[in-house]
Amino acid sequence: MKNIFRSMTEMSRRFKFFLSSMLVIFLIAGCIKAPEFPDIPEIELLGLSNSRMKQSAFNEDSTLVFLEFTDGDGDIGSNDSLNVFVKDLRDNFIANRYRIPYVPEAGANNGISGELTLTLYTTCCTYPNGQAPCTPSDQFLFDSISYEIYIVDRAGNESNRIVTPRILLECNTQ
Repeated sequence: MKNIFRSMTEMSRRFKFFLSSMLVIFLIAGCIKAPEFPDIPEIELLGLSNSRMKQSAFNEDSTLVFLEFTDGDGDIGSNDSLNVFVKDLRDNFIANRYRIPYVPEAGANNGISGELTLTLYTTCCTYPNGQAPCTPSDQFLFDSISYEIYIVDRAGNESNRIVTPRILLECNTQ
């Protein structure tokens, strides 16, 4: 009988310890605040997959751009609108547009963060002597290009703009 009473007492202590532990965990979890991000999206460049491409008019080479983003009100992405813009800084031409898929807003704290990977396909070299772009050149072996990238949320807020490091274009190939 003493063994049964001891077992029940031990079980009671373990159960109380379990409940106390769970209470402490719930209290700590309740005190942790979700990160607060500004309502205007923000992006940060994480890096490039490579910094060299062969020129081509037919998208035969590419570089991956890795970005991190945050948006405080979570209204990022779209089912029907382009919302990532990539500008060629040689001529300020919007070279690429992408779509972040629709991300549904949920709950009272709609802040969202994540990572994006963009594929930037190669482009043509431009020559200071007026030689036609995308033609091989023995005189100008390299050109370089940098891109400015920004995103727009569903409310029309534009993020900060980041500039990629220079990407070297090999001009003696086609």
